[in-house]
Amino acid sequence: MSKIRHTPADEPHFLIRSTGGAHSAGAEIRAHSHPWGQLIYSASGVMTVSTRAGFWVVPPHWALWAPAGAEHAITFSGASEMRTLYLSPNAGTGLPASCSVVTVSAFLREMILRAVKIGMLDDRVDTHRALALLIVDAIKTQPTPALDLPLPVSADLRAVADDLSRNEAPDAMPAVARRFGVGLRTMERRFQAETGMSIGQWRRKAKLLHGLRRIAAGSAVKDAAQDAGYASASAFVSAFAATFHTTPGRYFASQDP
Repeated sequence: MSKIRHTPADEPHFLIRSTGGAHSAGAEIRAHSHPWGQLIYSASGVMTVSTRAGFWVVPPHWALWAPAGAEHAITFSGASEMRTLYLSPNAGTGLPASCSVVTVSAFLREMILRAVKIGMLDDRVDTHRALALLIVDAIKTQPTPALDLPLPVSADLRAVADDLSRNEAPDAMPAVARRFGVGLRTMERRFQAETGMSIGQWRRKAKLLHGLRRIAAGSAVKDAAQDAGYASASAFVSAFAATFHTTPGRYFASQDP
């Protein structure tokens, strides 16, 4: 079915715009923002969506909601088929004011694919208006799991966070503090204040998310666990379940009952 041709006169009537595209493993979309809210969904592959506040690892069956004006960058682990909806401020109210993960049920997935097939949802078309309302309601009501990792605000602690997430050899915290010229207690206090997490909690979660991206790229759980600094696959799975309330295998599976 071909998409309807539009003119500039139609622009004020659009509730949702849509687009889709394929991305290879390792592909990146540089930091950018949009005047409309954006629902970013990858039907295959895993996305890492980064903002100034932190980043989210988003597998299939989840999507990332980015409100209007939120600057974000996207990296793809594994070949990905991305579908994106841009929601006009007139599409509905009550949408999240900050970036968050959204469960993509089978119903929401079909609505996303339908909207992409149509191209633009026009408020003058009854079925388009109804579809837009259902999509907005789904975004508002879906649960949001703990898939994010907040980043410190200050530049010096961001450097510490970057080192902690990249350094495979787990240095003791006093050694990390000395390397960056920060007092240990000061570093721990500021890290808690800027991220809402202790530095130990942050480091463990960063390693888990790194392991998740490795699995998404095709690594076995045992290899991802070793790369993340865990002694065994079972230790990695146990820590993963304690943090995300699910196993890595279920994390990639459909969230529908």
